[in-house]
Amino acid sequence: KMEEEGHFYLAEPLPRPMETDFVQCVLPGEAIVAEQGFLRGHGTYVEDDHLVASVSGVIERVNKLVSVRPLRTRYVGEVGDVIVGRIVEVGAKRWRVDVNAKQDAVLLLSAINLPGGAQRRRTESDALQMRSFFIEHDLISAEIQQFYGDGTMVLHTRNLKYGKLEGGQFVSVPSSIIKRVKNSFNTLPCGVDVIIGSNGYIWIYPTPGSTETAQVTREKIARVRNAIVLLGKFFLPVFPDTIMDVFNASHQVALKDMHKPDVAPRLVALARQREG
Repeated sequence: KMEEEGHFYLAEPLPRPMETDFVQCVLPGEAIVAEQGFLRGHGTYVEDDHLVASVSGVIERVNKLVSVRPLRTRYVGEVGDVIVGRIVEVGAKRWRVDVNAKQDAVLLLSAINLPGGAQRRRTESDALQMRSFFIEHDLISAEIQQFYGDGTMVLHTRNLKYGKLEGGQFVSVPSSIIKRVKNSFNTLPCGVDVIIGSNGYIWIYPTPGSTETAQVTREKIARVRNAIVLLGKFFLPVFPDTIMDVFNASHQVALKDMHKPDVAPRLVALARQREG
């Protein structure tokens, strides 16, 4: 670094970032190794024919397009994403839903399943009974149907697998570490189900039909929850395989010790080695 008139600036781009099996992280001003004929994406700029990061984040490559996704950012959804959200307001024929984005999403009365799966037009009677469907602070699973012109997400819960979430544990991680997989509804080998929302909100609950005792089930849910929190703490991708890596390693220690500074790095060691 050099100083001039009280300001600091970089004399030259920093060396290439450290690579891991999972992600390649860069800091602002750090040079990005890119193939000839690269295309500059978000979070980058060109300096002396070198591609340089303008934000701190993870490098993403799509063919020749190179961009940097900020490490800490609000969720940016896509049509078809499965999300977990929290009802924050009941309005006129719609609910406002917190989805960890820059603005709340909207769930219209016409976009939910009526009791018994009835297929009909929503009536004024349905509008008056909206609180019998969802109320403030309810957790729901839903899918992004479309976007309004101002960027507001429009959700729907018409599929029977979507709707109110009860009898489980909620946990939140940065949306940028959620690995996109084909199925957001997963049954883990340990006998616990998880809904991994693309927005970083995750719901953990007992596998339906499980014959295990309530105490065993609660401990498994707690271990899965702690495993996900550790993945978020070490900024490792969250998907079923990495969750199980940490869960299986956690059997070496007591549940309450999983977050100890001298224990946590050992529990995520295998998850670090797994290729995303």
